[in-house]
Amino acid sequence: MADKKEIFADGIGQIHFAGSMVRFDFITLQPEAEGKAPVAQSNVRIIMPPQGFLSAFNSMQQLIDKLLEAGVLKKNEKAAAAPVAPVKEKKSR
Repeated sequence: MADKKEIFADGIGQIHFAGSMVRFDFITLQPEAEGKAPVAQSNVRIIMPPQGFLSAFNSMQQLIDKLLEAGVLKKNEKAAAAPVAPVKEKKSR
């Protein structure tokens, strides 16, 4: 089996849907001048079809459930109960 390439990311900067594909832009935090917060820099993009995205989402949800059961993560009940502000549509001119 060929060696697998490992990629580190501090998080996902954006997820968007374009050209019938789901696109994840992964970021790493890059240091700035002393005393300033690090800057997020996009470094890798993963592109997958919608079915692949749904499969990945399902796998992540299953892992989250296991981490909750193991006590590694705790639910934030306040965030889950917080009302969501309605989105205002922009009027076209």
